[in-house]
Amino acid sequence: MAETTDVVIIGGGAAGCAVAYYLAQSGVESTIIEREGIGNQASGNAAGGLNPLTGIGIPGPLATFAWECYELHSSLYESLKDTTAIDYQHRTVAKIDLALDETQVDDLKQDALRINGTDGFEARWLEPEEIFKLEPRIAPSIIGGMYDHGNAAVDANKLTNALAKAAGSTIREGNVTNVEGNGGRIDRVILEDGEISCDQIVMAMGPWSRKAESWLGVYIPVDPLKGEILRLELDGDQIQYDISGGGAAIYPKLDGLNWCGTTEDWKGFDRNPSEYVAKEIRSRLNRVFPKLAESKLAKHTACLRPVTPDWLPVLGQAPGWENVYLATGAGKKGILLAPGIGKSVADLMTAGETSLSIQNYSPERFGSELD
Repeated sequence: MAETTDVVIIGGGAAGCAVAYYLAQSGVESTIIEREGIGNQASGNAAGGLNPLTGIGIPGPLATFAWECYELHSSLYESLKDTTAIDYQHRTVAKIDLALDETQVDDLKQDALRINGTDGFEARWLEPEEIFKLEPRIAPSIIGGMYDHGNAAVDANKLTNALAKAAGSTIREGNVTNVEGNGGRIDRVILEDGEISCDQIVMAMGPWSRKAESWLGVYIPVDPLKGEILRLELDGDQIQYDISGGGAAIYPKLDGLNWCGTTEDWKGFDRNPSEYVAKEIRSRLNRVFPKLAESKLAKHTACLRPVTPDWLPVLGQAPGWENVYLATGAGKKGILLAPGIGKSVADLMTAGETSLSIQNYSPERFGSELD
């Protein structure tokens, strides 16, 4: 007997689990299909930074939506923690962006002025001696930096699992091979070991989204961008600030480990950690935090982020299909954007509209059909 559900969500990362969570708030049951378990891809290995005021498209076409997502994170935390007993450690963090040469100074000072004018955020330029008072182990060659306070951080793996648990979704491990239907509607999802009948489908397949192109006849230009992180053990006092500069990024975690990276490589679907990349990360760290560059490796991870040509997500109804929705393409902002992706897509599925600012992210902007 075939399995049945209201909605099939293909993909158990943060985006898919967030869609499931917000559908559940409207009484809609879902089944999440994931090949390797919830949060076992990029969502489970992401650094978990929630930085709504910086990044590609900010300021710009991602800015308003990023801020909406940041606010959703703040409102979700206590409720999700109470409902699931999963504490994914949502917390406010401070950050130091270092300048290593004069060409970076003006941009960082301008960022400080912009960020400092945002409600709940504080930012200012620091001279080297001020930075060394905050963290004396930073490389003496820096020429200054921007301090800002107001960003947040989470344990991305625990967040993803909390969303799935709160949704009450059926978790189905398996590999989707096709979808079937007619008249502009899909009503069956075909797996290697069975099929599931459903009323609606969400494609939340991350960097594997192009797999759905042949199923739907729809152009979905999402490609995998590989990123690698070293989790390093530092002797001595724990680092108190996120730190970036010289191509390095440092995210101190509550368990004492420091997640360091992160890289960007177009390597197809290669998910193997690279020793060459590990050496490159340590070389970058040596420019800003030499002692950390020499510290012991606890774990080396690699994952794939889903990136579109314009670095903006793909959210909404699939062109030519009445009951198929896309929730993908969040790039390097997947954890930040997850609740907004989940709420907006669930809104479209249940009410036909959403109050969130996703107008620029329609799948139709890339064309409706494959050539």
